Amino acid sequence: MQKWIKPFLETIYAQQNASENTISAYAADLSEFHEYLTEKQTNFKIANRSDIEGYLINLHTRGMAQATRARRLSAVRQLYRFAFEEGLRKDDPTAQIRGPKKRRHLPKTLSQEDVERLLGAAQKTGRTKHDLLRNSCLMQLIYATGMRVTELVSLPVTSVRGNPEMILVRGKGGKERIVPLSPASKMAIAAWLITRDAAEEVNAAKGKTASRFLFPSAGKLGHLTRIRFYTLVKEIAVIAGINPETVTPHTLRHAFATHLLAGGADLRVIQILLGHADVATTEIYTHVLDENQKSLVLTHHPLADE
Repeated sequence: MQKWIKPFLETIYAQQNASENTISAYAADLSEFHEYLTEKQTNFKIANRSDIEGYLINLHTRGMAQATRARRLSAVRQLYRFAFEEGLRKDDPTAQIRGPKKRRHLPKTLSQEDVERLLGAAQKTGRTKHDLLRNSCLMQLIYATGMRVTELVSLPVTSVRGNPEMILVRGKGGKERIVPLSPASKMAIAAWLITRDAAEEVNAAKGKTASRFLFPSAGKLGHLTRIRFYTLVKEIAVIAGINPETVTPHTLRHAFATHLLAGGADLRVIQILLGHADVATTEIYTHVLDENQKSLVLTHHPLADE
């Protein structure tokens, strides 16, 4: 397994500049496929098309979602493509396999009123002034920029020094983009920096190394983790009086895009701000807007009851 998976992951990392989360997902999917082949008394080198199709059937029988099965097959395809190119195999057993097509679900979003309640609740979530200012800054930034969670929590502090109008964000695959800051987010950053820098000075006096992140943490990563921000958003939703099951960091990213589109922003501009490689990915927000408008008509039209 290590002879195949480890060099494959190293190649993915080098060629695609993949994130740690992506590499971990590939590793988990391929390890699970390896376990299946081991149970069937075969392995990567001799597995054939029938073995791989049997694996897909096994996933379906176990109740795996269509999107999950498609992702697992994609990982296996890429592994065998790599093996063929590297001479580990003389054929690609996945070449003729058709996997399940991914269903495109409309992303869940929030109303502007809900977002305003969340932003207000963030200012009240936390035990200390330090926490209150940090939480408010996090929420203002994610809604103002539509950043992905990893992009947000790992943002370098240098990117917001000097009261900038825009900041540079490093996204998937190391691709960079410029996103503007709203007046509210700039105020939240300025307030947070005062408290953050004061805390850093105290740490420096204790001999600790200064953090390069806007949202530092004592953990291994050196910054606030994705999981902690996820739970934090849930806590803020409860204080805002909104069902926490309907609110995630990604929901706020969707809200950013949907509200921009509703306000008349060009789809190409939203694509750039979100860091989507293909505008087709961004187009799903037009469907969200269509559904919202349809719901509005069905709710408020005088003939809706009929």
